[in-house]
Amino acid sequence: MKFIKQRFAARAVAAGCGIVLTSALSLGAASAQSKTYTMKISLPTLNDPSYFFAKAYAAALEKDSGGRIKAQIFPLSQLGSIPRQIEGTQFGSIQCALIPPEFFVGVDERFEVMSAPGLVASLDQGQRVAADPAVKKLMLGLGANKGLHGVAMFMNSPSSIIAKTPIRHLADFKGKKLRVLASPFQMQPIAKLGATPVAMTLADVVPAMQQGTIDGAVGGIVVWTPMHFNDAAKYVTETGQPAVFVMVEVNKAWYDSLPADLRKIVDSDAAAGQKAIAPTVSEVVDKARKGWIAGGGELISLPPDEQAELMKTFSAAVADVAKSKPSVNDAYKIVKDAAQRAQ
Repeated sequence: MKFIKQRFAARAVAAGCGIVLTSALSLGAASAQSKTYTMKISLPTLNDPSYFFAKAYAAALEKDSGGRIKAQIFPLSQLGSIPRQIEGTQFGSIQCALIPPEFFVGVDERFEVMSAPGLVASLDQGQRVAADPAVKKLMLGLGANKGLHGVAMFMNSPSSIIAKTPIRHLADFKGKKLRVLASPFQMQPIAKLGATPVAMTLADVVPAMQQGTIDGAVGGIVVWTPMHFNDAAKYVTETGQPAVFVMVEVNKAWYDSLPADLRKIVDSDAAAGQKAIAPTVSEVVDKARKGWIAGGGELISLPPDEQAELMKTFSAAVADVAKSKPSVNDAYKIVKDAAQRAQ
């Protein structure tokens, strides 16, 4: 009888422990489901496709997470220069950044392949290249061992050249100092035209033109118009090259700290945003072109034969750059093949 009572007591204790353990697990799950996560989204621009992507992404994350992800957008480099934004995203003070891939060259030099002139000839082709499975696997995976988790990439705009004096012919490039993005794929082609390439962050372009440090800059009309670059220059030559892409990078440690369902939302909402951005990009580019003219600026196209010569010069320079770095050359071939498939 005593033995039976001992067994009954042991079972009661075990059952009680089970209730406690179940309750603890339930409380832990409830706590994970109720915890909120702040996502600071940083970018150097305003009212361009990157900004509209960030707004849509932030809204989707808050909605789909039931408010568990609280997104805050910081445009116009409010959280620091582009290099500081990249560092912040690597080390966790920033949870998400939207920045052209070539600025990540210090993280992995293969990021720069998207800035190669001659890859794409239209916005539609650019978006198809960004969506190509081989390109996505390459580009979104870069930086994984350096604190970054890529979630999306899209074409932001074609390039143009803003200048204080008009560039109407190839000969007008000679002797000019032009700001470029920080990539040999941009620096070498510009140098081949007889100009001096100057790597410079976007925030420094207007004062540099006003002070005469540079004569112009390579970039997108979606930046020139909404950010009022007409205060520094009136002439924009639309070469269309190179395409300006944007990476959407998330801090990997922050991403890994999320519950599995939120990690899935971070990825899927970014992928959905990439698919949905194309009409917005086209609309913003068209509006920016019209706005530039309405603001007293001039849009210039090179004569067709000179545009063709410019493309030959750019292509030769790009080939030289790619061959000089085996890993970059391999990555460039992946993107170039995708561009051919996307024609």
